[in-house]
Amino acid sequence: MEHRPSPNHGERREGPVDILLLHYTGMPDPEQALAWLCDPRSEVSAHYYIFEDGRVVALVPEERRAWHAGAARWGGATDINSLSIGIELANPGHPAGLPPFPDGQIEALIALGRDILGRHPIPPHRVLAHSDVAPGRKHDPGERFPWPHLAAAGIGHWVEPEASTHEGDTLRSTDAVALQQMLALYGYGIEVTGAFDRQTQDVVTAFQRHFMPARVDALANRATLATLRKLLEALP
Repeated sequence: MEHRPSPNHGERREGPVDILLLHYTGMPDPEQALAWLCDPRSEVSAHYYIFEDGRVVALVPEERRAWHAGAARWGGATDINSLSIGIELANPGHPAGLPPFPDGQIEALIALGRDILGRHPIPPHRVLAHSDVAPGRKHDPGERFPWPHLAAAGIGHWVEPEASTHEGDTLRSTDAVALQQMLALYGYGIEVTGAFDRQTQDVVTAFQRHFMPARVDALANRATLATLRKLLEALP
């Protein structure tokens, strides 16, 4: 493993570390993305960086608070940086059409992830996407990220998503409260308003990117609710 220290970190304010947070860089040049994470002007960093060919670079010691999550919420917590280990994956992201993550990169992530999980009490359902903790603001690592493959390797939480019965099977307004309560129970930062408002659309989109990647349209339907219920039932 290469070490390229970033100056962008500080003291952890809360603990213990119990979130593993995954990102893509969203930049076309992997070397420039790495340089940006090590540039004090950027005020961003992560604990690890993985090139497309699987090379792993350590940037910030795990005991330090890297600056990768930004404004974020999960399970009622708002200082996600203090509670998490952040991994950046070199990938140009949605602006470039969200190219697939190469096998070598994912295998390196699995090896690193297992190593991290051996050191920190991170449960499967707290292996998260940046978009999970910052719905609407962030989209990474996106709907082409292979969450089922990671879960099969013991990293992350996954159930087979329910299939939609038909395109018009959207939820009724009376289902909004139940959907919002269940999303909040799983960990998403959402207020229970009883309306299919903008925050709900953002959170549903984030949920779909992670758990229903074949359908990312912000429209909650029966399949969305059923998949969410299966995830909740599968929690320890």
